[in-house]
Amino acid sequence: MKINFVCFGNICRSPMAEFVMKNLVEQAGLSEKISVESSGCHASVGTQMHYGTANELFKNHIPFTQRGAKQFTHADYKNFDYIIGMDRGNVADLKKICGGDPDKKIFLMMSFAGENRDVDDPYYTDDYAATYKDISLACKKLLEVIK
Repeated sequence: MKINFVCFGNICRSPMAEFVMKNLVEQAGLSEKISVESSGCHASVGTQMHYGTANELFKNHIPFTQRGAKQFTHADYKNFDYIIGMDRGNVADLKKICGGDPDKKIFLMMSFAGENRDVDDPYYTDDYAATYKDISLACKKLLEVIK
């Protein structure tokens, strides 16, 4: 099972989701069965994760490593079972990049928490705690779906 979390630039929300999910997968003993990555629809390739994201992960005791932003590409579509956009704009961009969603792999992040809304971008809101709360909830629910 392969998951890719996607946001606009791959420096705030999607890497936060990547590390939160990796931690949940590790705690569940499923690291051998589930791999987790993140990327961006408009990534500035190589840009480091935002310090606000790193600080929020650190505050919540979520292990992480420094990483550079990656661009989501059309070729990535076939490599993942779940491609999860942080907001409706990301989902629309993903469908453009992939030429649609014939295999029904593209999801809105908060849909796993039963909500049809976006994960706010802390790059603009500066509220990394609220973003963490949404991501943590949705990742827990996603893991339940996968199990």
